[in-house]
Amino acid sequence: MLRYLLAVMIVLLLLLGWIGVQRLTRQYARRHPEFGSAREEGTGCGGCGCQPGECRRDD
Repeated sequence: MLRYLLAVMIVLLLLLGWIGVQRLTRQYARRHPEFGSAREEGTGCGGCGCQPGECRRDD
């Protein structure tokens, strides 16, 4: 039972740690707009929201 509770606590701590990292990157991107916005996972290529293979660059 102790191992089960320990495993659950570790998973929750990892999740909270990941949420903290995401929050820090968003704050950093907000303070330093010259670097662009923070790239979020699952948003395709570079945050434009397109699907893989569909990105178009507007040069």
